[in-house]
Amino acid sequence: MSLSREPILCRVVRHVEIEDLGYLGEALERNGLRFEYVDAEALSSEIPAADFGGLIVLGGPVGAYEADRYPYLNAEIELIRACIADERPVLGICLGAQLLAAAAGARVYPGAHGKEIGWAAVRLTEAGANDPLWTGFPQSFTTFHWHGDTFDLPAGAELLARTESYVQAFRLGPAAYGVQFHPEVVPVQLDSWIRAYRLELERERLASDAVLGVPDADEHRTLAFQFGENTARWLHALS
Repeated sequence: MSLSREPILCRVVRHVEIEDLGYLGEALERNGLRFEYVDAEALSSEIPAADFGGLIVLGGPVGAYEADRYPYLNAEIELIRACIADERPVLGICLGAQLLAAAAGARVYPGAHGKEIGWAAVRLTEAGANDPLWTGFPQSFTTFHWHGDTFDLPAGAELLARTESYVQAFRLGPAAYGVQFHPEVVPVQLDSWIRAYRLELERERLASDAVLGVPDADEHRTLAFQFGENTARWLHALS
């Protein structure tokens, strides 16, 4: 008699409650993957990598280089390094991508071209267009951005996507991806971000009603779920 396989468990490091898995979580659940949130501030680098099938690190309003102010960032980086060494799947989104880059020895720093906040086009490189995580995506697509920091491409990493100003996606080895933009964001989530980070928007002199409106919610939802479906297949393949 064959035994059914236990659902793959993903540990999800969350920095603030309003920045969660969004559409990505819905897509993972649809594909039978389980996930559990771990608050970054409560994170211990002693969490054993064997305790989960994959690691997802979400965004947040701090810098990956601010470990002197937020010591838990060191625990995140060490956990990511352990997963990289074990070739255990890692997906970093926004701050998560920056922490993945830092864990691989790359420099993370404030972007010289200023912040990218709002809806803007991302273009896949040739490597990105042929990467399994981006199967079915057009060469160029519009998605949501909210970041001011960027990073050098880690040694040995493959550049998968970029905007005019910044690296937007990369793959490190067989099992680690960093994504600078936010494919996961849902409208309710975005409303919460606008309220919580209103002062940042004012500092950047952005008109939130003009810049942050969703130009085509159905298109973004389709792309977000495609990313989620691809992520689920990738996790199943590697876990």
